Parts: sequence; structure tokens; C-alpha cells
Amino acid sequence: MDRPSLSTVAVVGLGTMGTGIAEVLARAGREVVGIDTSDEAARRAVAALEASTARSVARERITERERQDVLGRFRTHRDVRAAAEADLVIEVVPEEYALKHEVFRALDEVVKPTAVLATGTNALSVTRLAADSAHPERVLGLHFFNPAPAMKLVEVVSSVLTAPAAVDAVTELAEELGKEPIRVGDRPGFVADGLLFGYLNQAAAMYESQYATREDIDAAMKLGCGLPMGPLELLDLIGIDTARTVLDAMYAESHDRLHAPAPILGQLSRAGLTGRKAGRGFYTYDAPGSAVVVPDALTPDAGARRGTAREVGTVGVAGSGTMASGIAEVFAKAGYDVVLVARSEEKAEKAKARVASSLDRSVKKGRMGQEDRDATLARVTPAGSLDAMADVDLAVEAVAEDLGIKQELFATLDRVCRPGAVLATTTSSLPVVACARATGRPQDVIGMHFFNPAPAMKLVEVVRTVLTGDDVHATVREVTTRIRKHPVDCGDRAGFIVNALLFPYLNNAVKMLDEHYATLDDIDAAMKLGGGYPMGPFELLDVVGLDVSLAIERVLHEEFREPGLAPAPLLEHLVAAGCLGRKSGRGFREYARR
Repeated sequence: MDRPSLSTVAVVGLGTMGTGIAEVLARAGREVVGIDTSDEAARRAVAALEASTARSVARERITERERQDVLGRFRTHRDVRAAAEADLVIEVVPEEYALKHEVFRALDEVVKPTAVLATGTNALSVTRLAADSAHPERVLGLHFFNPAPAMKLVEVVSSVLTAPAAVDAVTELAEELGKEPIRVGDRPGFVADGLLFGYLNQAAAMYESQYATREDIDAAMKLGCGLPMGPLELLDLIGIDTARTVLDAMYAESHDRLHAPAPILGQLSRAGLTGRKAGRGFYTYDAPGSAVVVPDALTPDAGARRGTAREVGTVGVAGSGTMASGIAEVFAKAGYDVVLVARSEEKAEKAKARVASSLDRSVKKGRMGQEDRDATLARVTPAGSLDAMADVDLAVEAVAEDLGIKQELFATLDRVCRPGAVLATTTSSLPVVACARATGRPQDVIGMHFFNPAPAMKLVEVVRTVLTGDDVHATVREVTTRIRKHPVDCGDRAGFIVNALLFPYLNNAVKMLDEHYATLDDIDAAMKLGGGYPMGPFELLDVVGLDVSLAIERVLHEEFREPGLAPAPLLEHLVAAGCLGRKSGRGFREYARR
């Protein structure tokens, strides 16, 4: 098969995705034939293109003449025979194999021999569609992301039957459209959705188990990971029925229980509560198709929380590392008097110096004045002994992530701190209750998981054990709000919210690389461009540290005993070789030594 020239493109299915793809093509100078059996869908597609190009004119991105040219390149038809002269046909009908098969069978009868046929599926087998076609060598997958005009990623999916010339032609077209194509083989979810939907499924299961509210799960992943949307918000946007279809396909191939659709996805789908398009899914919207969330029976009532908060005026922070100094800075900025305790006076002074350096940077960037800087630093008192915490109202430990060390510290805090003081651990992976049991007052112990860097990150996971008192929980939530952080509630189990959802996703990315399905550059690009992630999984693993990541993944595997949570062998091998990420100069990538 010679490489075809793709100047005329037919788009079959003028829903949201088909309309978006048609716009991208018409704006790029292609003649576009939009095909849909629904006259209403065709009218909406034309209206959408008229509206988007009018906005471009108003913003002076294109001229009125250019707008008319774009509109003139788009015409609609009801019959698939209108694709007869197309060089490329992109099918984006609903995710039902029988419907797609019918479209491809009809196209086989009308398109010219050199035409390329592309399916926009993200869940069904491209190979199966190709095998059922009269010319399987010209069939491939072309997976755009929603909204197609804005999203840069395009996955070009070839089956074992696809001719390389067809892949080359479509890849070149994607580049000419201003997209960033990655080439992948045929498996459910491809790269981006293959990683994304496992994460979304686990978030749905977390919510279904009543471990955390929908609002807290979404806030945790947005604030803790910098994601543009929370997982349950995203499921509502994608469509809960669509998500279940994708997960069914993934599970059929992987047999990984983490891909088995959470029962709540089936319950909501069968009830017709499929997300935004239905006006209700995990959230309730003011109308079908609207993005405006309205309160419903599940919306948390902030005034209904149990327990009366204790008074907190002074805070003790135990530790001398980056996290300890960052937490001390946060409390001091909020007006609290802070005792910063390390194992020696010298280490405590160095930790305070780290606070001073951070405040100096804020002054230099114009984020605070010199007077505020001096007043904040004056509220931090360094000390070389935990005895200095005798009169604090809240003691926060931020020492090494070692249970023995933390238990020893909590036993000391139990002896030193006054009755009624709240004792908090910043652990990200260890059981909070094990720290609590090291004291004679487990009701006063709670988890207060800050994220690094503490001054910048807004999220705090408030981790309540089965022994934590209502007033202690209320105290920490109130204090968290006063220091301008966002508290989310969760129970005392491995990973809490963020790490329990983040690290299986990272682990699956390593497995995908280890299986040679895609390169690490393509995987990173797919998640940034297709999922809106601020960093790709391998970039993030190298920043976090491969040893730290491996330790968290081992804790998750031990806690939940899911085979799919077992750390990827490649990650274990890299850690064993001393390749720990940026801090060692080499992880998944190599870095210049400082």
C-alpha cells in the first residue's frame, strides 16, 4: 500500500467528539464531510463550528474571510455514501462493536481503494474491526481526546494487519493538524486511557466503600497531584457508561482485578445516571449536559461535624528536614508560635535557617513584606530537646518514615506534652494507630499528612483512627483551615487517599514500559497531553525517588493483597541498582550531577 494523500476527510458520527475532530480538520485546510443519520446532530455540528469560528474572529485569531473559508470546507450528509471520495474516514460512533462493524462494512462498499479507515475507539479492538473489513491493511485507530480542538494528544493505533504506509500517512496528518501523535499497538485503553481508567476505577471503588466523600476524593487528587479534575468529576464528564465499557475491555484482556469495573459504575449506568450528559452521576448537575454542580442529598453539611475543637495557640514541630521546616513555616505564617525541635540545637538552628531562606525567597518574589518576614521568623523557636514541647497545644512529628522511630518519639511526646495536647503524625504510609498505641492517650493522636513542599501545597489529609476523639478531629480540621490549607478526611489505611490512587497508576506505567508497549517518553507525553497531568509518570517517579515509591507500593500491596498492586519488577531492579531518580543522578532517565 502506497502512502495516501489525505486531503479530504469524512467524519462518521457528529457527536461531541466527531464535531470537534471535524473542526480541527476544517481549520487545518482539509475538506471535511460530516456524516450522521441524525439531522439534528448535523445541525448542532454546523452550529458549533459557526460559534467557535465566530469566537476566533472576535479574539482576532482569524479574519472573517478565513472563517468563511473554514465553514465552506465543512458539509454534512446523512448517508455514508458521501464518503465515496474521502482519502480518510474517521469513525466516531458510540462504543458498540456491532454499530462500528456496520459502519465499516458500509464503508467497504463505497470508499475508494486507497482510502484509509480509522476508528476513534478507545476501548474496542482495532484488530477485530480490521479483520472484519474487506481491506484490513487500511484500518487503524485514531484516538483523539476530548475536547479535540484543545487536546494535543492523538494515539495512532495499528493492528498486526495495518500497512505501515497508512500509519505513516495518518501520523503525518496528525502533526500537520498541530497535534502530537504517538504510535502504539492495539490493546484496550492504549496508553493514556490504559493508565487513566484503572485510576478512575479505584477512585470509584474508594468512594463506594465510603472511605472518603466524593468531594474529598476529588479535592485530594486536584490539590495533592495538581490534576485539572478529580477522578469522580472526570468520570461524570467522560460518561460512567463509557468508563464501564472501557474497563470491561481492559479487564477482559488483563484479568487484573483493579480493572474489574467497580460495582457502583454498573449501578449508576443501569439507573441511567451516566454523568453530566444525564444531569446526574456521582454528582448532580443543574441540567443534562451542564457542568454546574448543584447540592444534593450527599452534599456534606459542614455544620454537622461532631466534636468541639480545642484551643490551639502554640505548635511544636519535631524534625529537622525539609518537611519539618516547611510545616513550621506554614504555622508561623498563620500566626502560631512554633517550637521547632531537632535532635540537637545545631540541627534545630539549621532547620530555622531553612525557614528563613524560604521566607527570603517569598520577599524577593514580592509575596510578603520584610516586616511580615521578620515577624514570622520571630515566631519560630528552635530547640534541641523534645522537652521544649511541654506546653504546646499541638505537636506535629515530621521525622523519618520509620515506624520504630515514630513510636519512640510518640512515647516521648506522651511523657512530655501537657494533658489535652493534640499529637499528630505526618506519615504518608505508616499506620497512625501504631503511633497512637505508643502513647497512653490514643484518643489524642491523629494523622495530619502535609504534602511537599508544605508551604506551597494546599492539601492536608486528616487521618482519623478508630481511637481518635471527635474533639481532636475537629481541632485538626479547624487548625488546617486556619493555616490556609484544605483538609480532607480519610481513615487509617495504607496510602490514605492520594497515595492509594497515585502509586498504583505509577506502578502500572512502569509495567507498561517493562512490557515494551510504549516508550517512557511517549507514556509521559500521553499522560501530560491526554490526561492533563502536570508531570508524566516517569518524571514524577524520578522526582519522588524510586526507593520512596517502591516502599509505598510495597505497603499498599501488603495492606490490600491485590496481585495487581505488586511492585513492577523493573522498579525493584532499578532500586536494587541504586538508580533512585534525580537524587542519585539516574532513575528512569539520567540527570546532570549538581
